[in-house]
Amino acid sequence: MRAVVRHEYGDTSVLRVEEVDDPAPEPGRVVVEVAAAGVNMAEWHMMSGEPTMMRLATGLRRPKRPELGQDVAGIVASVGPGVESFAVGDRVFGSARASWATLASASADLLQPVPLGMSLAQAAAVPMSGYTALQALRTLGTLAGKTVAITGAGGGVGSYIVQLAAKRGAHVTAVCSASKAGFVRGLGAHDVIDYASTDPTAGGQRFDAVLDFAGGLPLAAWRRATIPGGTLVLGGSERGGRVLGPLDRSLRAPFTRGIKIITLMAAARGEDIAELAAALSSGELRSTHSQTYTFDHAAEAVDALRGSVHAGKIVLTP
Repeated sequence: MRAVVRHEYGDTSVLRVEEVDDPAPEPGRVVVEVAAAGVNMAEWHMMSGEPTMMRLATGLRRPKRPELGQDVAGIVASVGPGVESFAVGDRVFGSARASWATLASASADLLQPVPLGMSLAQAAAVPMSGYTALQALRTLGTLAGKTVAITGAGGGVGSYIVQLAAKRGAHVTAVCSASKAGFVRGLGAHDVIDYASTDPTAGGQRFDAVLDFAGGLPLAAWRRATIPGGTLVLGGSERGGRVLGPLDRSLRAPFTRGIKIITLMAAARGEDIAELAAALSSGELRSTHSQTYTFDHAAEAVDALRGSVHAGKIVLTP
């Protein structure tokens, strides 16, 4: 099969499309014929090997495994022993192993049927960003009546947090570029702050909670913009140091008094994929897929993600 791989750490120039072995059916797993695969910052981290601390798990000098990709949508090609929830030919989406390939292996527990009326590209744009959004909002408890600020609101995770928070009764302030203001308002944002022209922490407004997925401002600034006893959730950020990355901020959190600071470490869970499928089917959530690249142009897709070129989510197709 064809797959997007890298054999060394580096920028997007290390990406290659190569022929690799097909995945074999394994107990409890499903082989999916990939129609589309999501593009996330997780892939950039795995490609670049940064923060370098992660290399303790992925390989110190070079990657232990060349393949990339986690979000998947496609058609079940085969099922392993013990799988009864899916059959060959089913349309599925969820989290997989090495999904930037024409075939990908996934745990049956991390897949769901694609909701009716949804394309496979739209479905592939949901899993990782969607479950990260769910897990971030879960830390806040009841949202009705709360004021919530979301940085990176025009990106992948942010675009799902905006929708879910607004639907669940929060007053949502989206912090994003001016070019994405209409996009986030269409998702349910009540107020929009252009971070390029306005410091979201300097206007005197205070929020019950801040979900920071951009990392452009220091913790002390967000403390001033959060009510006493409020919550600051630290999500992904590409502005940290080369060794620790976004964990740089988390190490400073104990020295920031007066608010609750949570470092989010999102993980794929079957119950969250199921909740996303239900939210998509009910209309509580919609896919924010906005751009598609082919495997041969995976480098351009990652560069576009890093540059925040597109609103919402990017996907790759074979």
